[in-house]
Amino acid sequence: MAELRTEEEQLEAIKRWWKENGISLLAGAAIAAAGVFGWKAWQDYQAGQAEAASQRYQQLLTLSSQEQLDDAARGRAEELVTTLTEEHDGSLYADMALLLSARLSVEGGDQAAAREALEGLIADSEHAYLTGLARLRLARLQVAADEADAALETLDGAIPATLSAQQADIRGDAHFALGRTTQARDAWREALRLAEDGDRPLYGVQLKLDNLGVQETTS
Repeated sequence: MAELRTEEEQLEAIKRWWKENGISLLAGAAIAAAGVFGWKAWQDYQAGQAEAASQRYQQLLTLSSQEQLDDAARGRAEELVTTLTEEHDGSLYADMALLLSARLSVEGGDQAAAREALEGLIADSEHAYLTGLARLRLARLQVAADEADAALETLDGAIPATLSAQQADIRGDAHFALGRTTQARDAWREALRLAEDGDRPLYGVQLKLDNLGVQETTS
């Protein structure tokens, strides 16, 4: 450009350059702008989804905190669980909704539905702590249903260390149900040790050990 002799020649050169390159520059700018606005729209959408999931979970939590649910309230709770698991699948709220659903099913006497919710959570969730909780609750249901061997298999799955005391406690329950008093005692003692090490009180375990001692004395 500096070699051109007149301003007219410079202007003509600029016009030619713009004709050859202007469209591509505008297109690039448009694409960049679309990308920025698209990303912003996606972020807004995600934020809206998270807010909707939070509100629905709070509604479910409020319903589940009632001492007794009538048919209408139970139906509304089921609708909320379905919405959370279908529209917010994989989210923390959806997984917590399944845990609440299982609890409500147990309270309503529907053990099969409770198991289905817990097994689904174990199979699909990416939240390790919630998966661990689901394993513990499923194992309790299995022990109560005289399926102690299945409960032990469930407890052998991945469970976070923060839940290891409860894991040992339920393992003791399973061994006791199978008549294995020595293994039950060892598991309950381990549960107490883990609870003490983690400074997390675990109620009822010492009573189980005390009762086990009485049974051994009277047997």
